[in-house]
Amino acid sequence: MNLYPISLAMMLVIFTHTAWAGIVIGGTRVIYPGDKKETSVSIRNPGDSGVYLVQSWVDMDAPDSKAPFIVTPPLFRINSDEENILRIVRTGGQLPEDRESVYWLNVKAIPAMDSSKADTNVLHIVVKSRLKLFYRPAGLEGRVDTAYQQLQASRSGNRLTLTNPSAYYVSLFSLKVDGQEIKEADMVPPKGSATYTLAGGKVTTVSWQAISDYGAISQPENRNLSGE
Repeated sequence: MNLYPISLAMMLVIFTHTAWAGIVIGGTRVIYPGDKKETSVSIRNPGDSGVYLVQSWVDMDAPDSKAPFIVTPPLFRINSDEENILRIVRTGGQLPEDRESVYWLNVKAIPAMDSSKADTNVLHIVVKSRLKLFYRPAGLEGRVDTAYQQLQASRSGNRLTLTNPSAYYVSLFSLKVDGQEIKEADMVPPKGSATYTLAGGKVTTVSWQAISDYGAISQPENRNLSGE
């Protein structure tokens, strides 16, 4: 009996769990207030989970565009039971002042090599976390915690459109049409809209839940659907 595939699978599970348990990021998203010079995020390595190299940077969905933010320190070592702070600093850029902008904070945890085990075959798993970074200008109209309640739903044929008149991104936890979930639902941009394809047939209701700044899930918001 060949035990190698079983051993490899067990090793993968063990190291994956260790990597996820090793580095803890202080939050599920990052808010950058427009009237501040910087914002920060805590990085912890609790317990006895080993030593990691942590690499961090900010990017955006457009592959050829550079995000107007830097992270310091961009690369550092963190030992077991230690904590460090990532500072995110805006470096310029012409950002809208009447609505939020969204970027991505990337945090990559790289297990440090143990020189005493240089001759041992060990599988190391690099874990990369990607958190939304919202740039929030000062003095925006309305309230971020009620923005999801302002969404407007409409249907045209087999297309569902959610329109967001607020100045804030609405991050959807769930979006359901007649109880059937639309799995690709993500964010509805401020002063913009997001459109999704319906499976077909007559639909009558739509409901959604949103994720707050603190990672909490809102109560369902329900609407009757009208349209062509």
